[in-house]
Amino acid sequence: MKGDPPGRGRAALDEAIHHPTRLAVVAFLSACDEADFAAVRDGCQVSDSVLSKASSALEAAGYLNVRKGHVGKRPRTWLSLTSAGQQALAGHIAALQDIVATARSAGGDAREPAGPAGHPVPSPE
Repeated sequence: MKGDPPGRGRAALDEAIHHPTRLAVVAFLSACDEADFAAVRDGCQVSDSVLSKASSALEAAGYLNVRKGHVGKRPRTWLSLTSAGQQALAGHIAALQDIVATARSAGGDAREPAGPAGHPVPSPE
């Protein structure tokens, strides 16, 4: 609603996934059931350490499952979103869309700069 403080009367941004790296990881994983750590790292264009830190934060929030195993003798890690993670992403996207819609609506009201007493400011020629 117009004039409501952030998070009141509309969807709120999810702080656990708001960070750009965590948001990229959640968005990447939303398109698949499960992905190898290296595929997520490459898809999100981050280093191993950055993805590891983001994964730990998302796992602690309950948004990410981390499964470890082996392919032959090589250790592997697979990542997948939990249902809570999928819901969090949907809610976060809804909050972003709400922010954009509110800003566009407010921007539409302020397209012409107003001078004294609400009269339009003449354009410089």
